[in-house]
Amino acid sequence: MIRCDYHVHTTFSDGGADPAAVAAAAYARGMTALGFSDHVYAPYDLPCCMDRERIADYRAACQAVKRAYAGRMAVYCGIEQDYFSDEPTDGYDYVIGAVHYVRVNGEYLTVDWKRDTLDRAAEGLGGDLITVAEEYYRLAAKVVERTRCQLIGHFDLISKLNEGGRLFDERDPRYVAAWQQAADALLSTGVPFEINTGAIARGYRTDAYPSAPILRYLADRGARFVLSSDSHSPETLMFDFERQERLCAAAGIVPLERLEWRKE
Repeated sequence: MIRCDYHVHTTFSDGGADPAAVAAAAYARGMTALGFSDHVYAPYDLPCCMDRERIADYRAACQAVKRAYAGRMAVYCGIEQDYFSDEPTDGYDYVIGAVHYVRVNGEYLTVDWKRDTLDRAAEGLGGDLITVAEEYYRLAAKVVERTRCQLIGHFDLISKLNEGGRLFDERDPRYVAAWQQAADALLSTGVPFEINTGAIARGYRTDAYPSAPILRYLADRGARFVLSSDSHSPETLMFDFERQERLCAAAGIVPLERLEWRKE
């Protein structure tokens, strides 16, 4: 079983435990590598992101954990960079690039939190929820260029609230065309995609991101993948990894165990 998890949040953003507590839980579970990736500062994302004033403390806390587990468990200090954030990411071991918002008439509206924000986005864009998805994937297509990331986070996050097709039909030709166009653009970068189990852990989905059709499309075109839990508590580290590894094996996918670390 893969015992590395690089998408992990702490109390420096919207996680439930500090880095030392997360690391202790990771080591107790036999993890060989742990990557912290708290949300970078973004003025439109204050409930979830890191305060600017705490960035130095976050880096120091990560370094302290690195020293504490040196020779026993590899520890990395990463960051999750939202598409619209302009916060510098120099000096981190890696960046997870992600789209969490669409911008409509100057307002940032989340795609993964509440139905009403999706409806407001649709109204502002003059369309339906598929129109919102089209705008989301238009941004997702450029997330590597925008964030200079080493890992593409939860590629189809727009589907988080859509379990069972309750909001829109993911077989709709417009939806399929939107994600395929974004996937093709990102495939050309060579940056790996997450197989992200966070929405399963939090009860929103029964399957990981990306959905099975998207995963198959990406795999058939040579995409590389990294298992991640998008953990917000020590209990969800490596969440559902055993099942995801079995699903990957059945599909001929071998997840990576290491990221390509940044070279500044």
